[in-house]
Amino acid sequence: MIPVNSVLQVGQFPEVMQMVIDQRIVPTRFDDLQAELPSGSFDSILIRSNTKLPIALLEKLPQVKMVATCGVGYDNLPLDFLKQRGIKASNTPGVLNDAVCELAIGMMFGLLRRIPEAHEFVRSAAWSKGLFTVTTTLAGKRVGIVGMGRIGQDLAKRLEPFKVDIAYTGPSAKDLPYTYLPNVKALAKVCDVLFLACPASSATEKMINAEVLEALGPQSYLVNIARGSVVDEAALLVALQQKKIAGAALDVFENEPNPDARFLNLDNVLLTPHIGSATSETRQLMTNLAIDNLEAFYNQQPLLTEVQN
Repeated sequence: MIPVNSVLQVGQFPEVMQMVIDQRIVPTRFDDLQAELPSGSFDSILIRSNTKLPIALLEKLPQVKMVATCGVGYDNLPLDFLKQRGIKASNTPGVLNDAVCELAIGMMFGLLRRIPEAHEFVRSAAWSKGLFTVTTTLAGKRVGIVGMGRIGQDLAKRLEPFKVDIAYTGPSAKDLPYTYLPNVKALAKVCDVLFLACPASSATEKMINAEVLEALGPQSYLVNIARGSVVDEAALLVALQQKKIAGAALDVFENEPNPDARFLNLDNVLLTPHIGSATSETRQLMTNLAIDNLEAFYNQQPLLTEVQN
C-alpha cells in the first residue's frame, strides 16, 4: 500500500497515463518544475523519461529514497547523485518493445517507399499529371542494428520475414543468429539500413558522426529510435543536405520538442515527435510497471526493474 501523498509526481503525464496513476495511487502533482515546490513529506518520485530530474529538486527532498521513471531510458536521471544519496531508481523496460519496434519498421518503410510523399501526391492530384517516383525495396538488403538489447532483438525478429540479412554491433557478441561486427563504422560500411536502438550514455554520445555517415554511404538509410544524443546532428544535416546518405527517419532529436529547423526543409527525411512508445496500450503498461515498482519499494521488496547504477 502506497501512503497518500507520499509520492511526488514530477512533470506532466498524458491523460491515458494519468488515469492509471489516479486509479492506483494518490500522488502530489508537481506539473511545472518552475513553480513553487508543494509541501509534503515525499519518500519517492514518479516521473517520465522525457522529463529531466534536476539535482536541485532532489536536494530539496532529503527524504526521497526511490525514483520511478516511466520509460526504458533513464538518461533523464542524475544517476551519480542518486547513487551518492542511496536513492533507488526503476525504469520500465520490456513493456514498450512492441510499440517501438512497430514504429521503427513503419518509419523504415515510410522512408524507403516514400509513403508520406505518395500520400500527398494523390491528395494534390499530381497523379493525374504523371507517375510517382520509383522507390526502394527492402528485400535482399542488409539491415544493421546498433544495440542488441531487448528492443534490438525484438526488432531483428520482426525484420527476419522481410528477406533481409541482419548484422549488429554492441559491447560484445551475443548468442544470436546474426552477424556481429566490432564497431559501428564497420557495421555502417556493410549496411543498407542502419537502425539505432542503443541506450543514451557517455559511450554512445554522438556515436553516429561524420565518419560513420561517410561509411554508411549514398545508397543507405538511417533510422533513429534510440535517443537524439546518439547522433551528431550537425554531421547528419551535412550528410543529408549533400546526399552523402540516402535518407533518415528520426523519432528522436537532440533538442526536443524543438528540433533543428534545418531538418524541416529536407526532402530525404521522415520525422516523428518521439512517439515510439506512444500507444494507449503501451503507456498504460509503462505506468502500471512504474507503480508496481513503487509498491515494491513501499513494501520493502526488491524492485521489479531496478536501474543498476
